[in-house]
Amino acid sequence: MDRDGPARPTFRQLQYFVAVAEHRSFGKAASALAVSQPSLSKQLATMEEELGVALIERTSRRVTLTAAGERLLPRARTILSEIREFRASARNVGGLFGDRLSIGVLPSIGAYFMPSVNRLLHRLYPGLRLFVEEGSTTALLDMLREGRLDVVIGAPTGDPTFTSFALFAESLWVCAAAEDPLSASTGPVSAGELAGRPLLSLSPEFRLSEIVERLAAAAGTYVSRDYQGSSLDAVRQMAVMGAGIAVLPSLYALAEAVRDPDFLVRRVDHPEAFHEIALIWRRSAPMQEDCRRLAEHLLAVKTAIREARPERFR
Repeated sequence: MDRDGPARPTFRQLQYFVAVAEHRSFGKAASALAVSQPSLSKQLATMEEELGVALIERTSRRVTLTAAGERLLPRARTILSEIREFRASARNVGGLFGDRLSIGVLPSIGAYFMPSVNRLLHRLYPGLRLFVEEGSTTALLDMLREGRLDVVIGAPTGDPTFTSFALFAESLWVCAAAEDPLSASTGPVSAGELAGRPLLSLSPEFRLSEIVERLAAAAGTYVSRDYQGSSLDAVRQMAVMGAGIAVLPSLYALAEAVRDPDFLVRRVDHPEAFHEIALIWRRSAPMQEDCRRLAEHLLAVKTAIREARPERFR
């Protein structure tokens, strides 16, 4: 071992290790990092030799981690996150998060909110590179805890590991098949009108499903177990086909209603019919002020989206 050489493992080697662990493929990891596969493989082999332990089990079909690799992966992610935060702090002179922000978002946030956020942040901070990961709040918070994300836009959490900044509350809207009585009007829907009607929602890993469960109990009905969607589009299509009443958050529902005049949605008039959205970050993160400044930008974007809608959807 060359004790006068560079410290091992290096940042790049840790980055390669985490990428291979997440993609379970050398080729996909190399592509994601924009490096050649032979270079990536060589760096990982060198790291394993320096550490004296095998981290990755290589087979002809797939890549798996050894027991040692599984144990060391969370620590590698934490180290990478800390280095990124250190770099961002050092470079952050009047900017936001230095030059890189990894943000986790719910699917409705990603498709119907982040395009406007991207435009604003690019205009205010031209050097900032934004990386967006979509998923359920539960999965995203796990990634945030591991240091794989800097912030999350999702349902608020009481976990003391995190700090939450309330952003807005999405009203909930319903849609049904064209021949359904609920589609005969455009005004708000009362809880009584939902009584006995199966409600359709996302699968349980999404916090929205908990809200729909409470709404169903208050309305004297139930959430269908026959179908639980992995996407809002899928939930909507099942409702249009007559499988039940889809409950949709306003960012998705209203953007689609504006885009497609034939898509009828009605607001649910009930105190439980709201989906709270917050910006969430690690309480230990060094850039607390950056997170709060980002929250202010997000609030401004939400206000602009709301004001741009037709009057009947505000």
